Amino acid sequence: MARAAAEDEDTDGTPHPRATTALYGHGLAETALLSAYRSGRVPHAFLIAGPAGIGKATLAYRMARFVLAHPDPTSRDVARATSLAVDADHPVARRIAAQAQPDLLVIERTLNDRGVLHKQIQVDDIRKTVGFFGSTAGEGGWRIAIVDAIDELNRSGANALLKILEEPPERALLLLVSHSAARVPATLRSRCRVVNLRPLDQTDLVAALAAATGSEADDPEIAAAAAAADGSVARAYSFLDEGALELRQQALDLLDNLPALDGSALHALGEALAGTDPAPLATFLDTINAWLSQRLLREQNTLPRLDRLAEASQTINRAARDAEIYNLERKPLVFGVFGLLAEATRG
Repeated sequence: MARAAAEDEDTDGTPHPRATTALYGHGLAETALLSAYRSGRVPHAFLIAGPAGIGKATLAYRMARFVLAHPDPTSRDVARATSLAVDADHPVARRIAAQAQPDLLVIERTLNDRGVLHKQIQVDDIRKTVGFFGSTAGEGGWRIAIVDAIDELNRSGANALLKILEEPPERALLLLVSHSAARVPATLRSRCRVVNLRPLDQTDLVAALAAATGSEADDPEIAAAAAAADGSVARAYSFLDEGALELRQQALDLLDNLPALDGSALHALGEALAGTDPAPLATFLDTINAWLSQRLLREQNTLPRLDRLAEASQTINRAARDAEIYNLERKPLVFGVFGLLAEATRG
């Protein structure tokens, strides 16, 4: 199985989907996938879409494990199945967790020569699917590719993937993860069965977070992190870092006062971000982007302000990437971010 890295955690610190056997809050979507497979007329491509961090890749890996563990959709085991669950000790599950399943290809962003993730999935990685689907499959005859996420494809990568979707080989299955189905090119979307996932409700989010951390569901820290996460396990997990919720609140207090700026509060936030630990910067940027997303929706009918906010968003995220890549001082970033937001929200 091809993948950029061999860590047991995803980039946000949560357990990686390839090793996650539990699924929370997406029972209807899971049932739809199981029914499609059991029918014997399984589509050659599923587009699993929804906000970041809610379990899309977990569901994709869950589907891949089930199909590879039960390659005959007409078998008694498939007929009796009530979910896509596969025991963690099953040989297929163990091979996938160890990135050693030859009939599963995972396409995602890779590291550049400096050890930093590319901003986009490389087109050469997408082209690997041609040879992969053209090779002889192992036991069961299925070959499965997971693309996580197709939002990170450039035009060349999208065109390369389209060629596979236009002429899919027999017993081939593509599981495409997307953070926004509406942004997927229509040429790709029209060739997939779309499965839309929604953010988790509070009960499912708390249960998922407790399971991921080995904590009790009634732990106050779990409840506080879940309440701030907008239905995303990945966001909730990040808020468990020491000081993350306090840092988020510092940023929210400043955002609530825009366009006014509080110099001492900005200095304090800059100090909280000091150092090289990527987690505080990620929490800060996540808070800013979540606020921007909500504000952009509110300002849809105010075009001048909408344009200023959209431009500020692009500039802020570009500056944040530079700060992370080149290890720049973070206090100037904080002042720059809020200076841009103050200008964008004024008048």
